[in-house]
Order: sequence, then structure tokens, then C-alpha cells
Amino acid sequence: MRTVWTMGFVAAAALSFCFPDFVVFRFTQAVIWAIALVGLVILCGVSGQFSFAQAGFFGIGGYTAAILAVHTPLSLYWALLLAPLAGYAAGYGLGRIAGGHSLWTQALVSYAFAIAFPQLLRWRWIEPWTGGVQGLYLDFPTPPGGLLSNDRWGFLMALSLLAAGIWLAANLINSRSGRAMTAVRDHDLAAAAQGIRVVQMQAAASGLAGAYVALAGCLSAFQYGFVGPTSYNFALSVQMLFGLVIGGMQSLAGAILGGLFLQFFPDLTAGFGKGLSALLYAVLLIATIVAIPDGMAGALRRLAARLRRQ
Repeated sequence: MRTVWTMGFVAAAALSFCFPDFVVFRFTQAVIWAIALVGLVILCGVSGQFSFAQAGFFGIGGYTAAILAVHTPLSLYWALLLAPLAGYAAGYGLGRIAGGHSLWTQALVSYAFAIAFPQLLRWRWIEPWTGGVQGLYLDFPTPPGGLLSNDRWGFLMALSLLAAGIWLAANLINSRSGRAMTAVRDHDLAAAAQGIRVVQMQAAASGLAGAYVALAGCLSAFQYGFVGPTSYNFALSVQMLFGLVIGGMQSLAGAILGGLFLQFFPDLTAGFGKGLSALLYAVLLIATIVAIPDGMAGALRRLAARLRRQ
């Protein structure tokens, strides 16, 4: 499987040179969605938590890049390191507050964070740094050597980070820490009886999710060149959860499928109008939960197993 994954990423990188820049730009957005969903797989699928805070984490990554570009002389590439660190700190802190509580409490705490984050950006004490309601503009980081277009370099950079992120997540899931997170998800009291620190493990999972989502937000800010409070609303959190359920909550491959779905499925529903498009989303979500609760990744896995038996 490691060879298959490697061949898949190499093929995706090679194929990017066969398409025009505007198509590559669309696939870059799908890869950015996939990076964010990998973090949610760790948070929701592996550790069994629930969160609406991902829009805030996404915004933390975007504003880290924008503040670095506008207010410091540092290279914008530093944001690729600072954004995950800021996202991890925010996620870990939120996990320490909500960890150990019921899913309802986690949902309410993370909802409060998602609602408060855009308002915090408008706070007059930090408005000189965040730009307030006007937001901040930033330029795309210069491709090394100037040999590639911005869109192609953005895709290769995002694809490389996705590959590294999936490798790290797969190793985490198969490690002692990953098994401890799964034990907490399955039965927190039994996990605590085995000596696992439940709250600390949940906070670590929340921090890792925050790091992944913040990295995705940083890359998205690179692509669009703008960050503003209205870009990180509650609907963004719900959209990510939707992609997580459709792709597969407990599968890293499901994160990629969910990213492709979030990027390209709206194109199929746009012709129905805004009202019918939202209705189709709702119907599809309900149908997915009922028919394939483990998402597209689970359905494809069962189909492949059935074909092997025949």
C-alpha cells in the first residue's frame, strides 16, 4: 500500500503538467480540503470527538500567513511552519477545556469558538494587526527559481504537504498514541482504568487537528491572496464536516475523496440554483449516513473485497 500511495502522488504531480493553470488551481483547492480533512479524521474518526472549531483553526492558519506577510520582513514560507504551531496551540487549549466532557459539551464549546473567532478579528485592540473588517492582502510566495507558474507551484507544494501529512497521520494511528486515542474513543472509562490519560489524549488529538486545518488555511490564503473575518464563518465548519462524512470519517483515503467532493460536487449542483443545491446537499448527507456510514472510502473498500472474492 505504501508503494501504491507513492505512485499515486507521483502520478498526480506529473499530471499537473498536462493541464492548464486554472484546472491545476481547482485541484490545489481539493488538496487543501484534503489536508484539513486529515486533521478531522484524527479528531473525529480516531479519537471520537466532535468539533465545530475547524473554521477558526482554518482562519488561524490564514491570518498567520497574512500577518507574517504584512507586518514582518520574514519570508512567507515561514508561515508553513508557524501556522501549524499556532493551530496546534489553539486546538490543544480547546481540547483541554472540552476534553473529558460529552459530545454535546464539545460541540457547544467548539461552536462558541467558531462564532467568536470572526468577531475577535474585528476587536479594536488587535484590528491594526488583522485589518478588521477590511481583512489583509498577501502575495503568493515566489516559486523557487521562477521555473513554475504560481498555480503549478502551489499544487506541488500542497501535494507534498498532503503526502507528508498522510504519512505522519498513518504512523500516528498505528503507534501506541494512536491506539490510546482509539481506546479513549471506544470506552473512556476502560481506557482510564488502563492508565491512559483521557483528557491529555483528547487534547493532543484536538491539537493535531488544529495543526492540519491551520496548515490548510495557510495554503488557502496563499492561493486566494486575501483573508477576512467573513471567510471563516460557521458554514465553513459544517462544510468540512460534510466532506468528512462523505469521504469516510475513519479513513485517510476518505480525506482525499472528501476533498475532491467538496471542490467539485458544487459544480454539479450549481445548475439547480442555490435553494435546490442546498436541498441536494442535505439529501445526499442523509443518504450517505444511512446507506454508507463509513463513507465513500468504506464503500470502495467493501467493493474491492467483494471483487477479490469473486
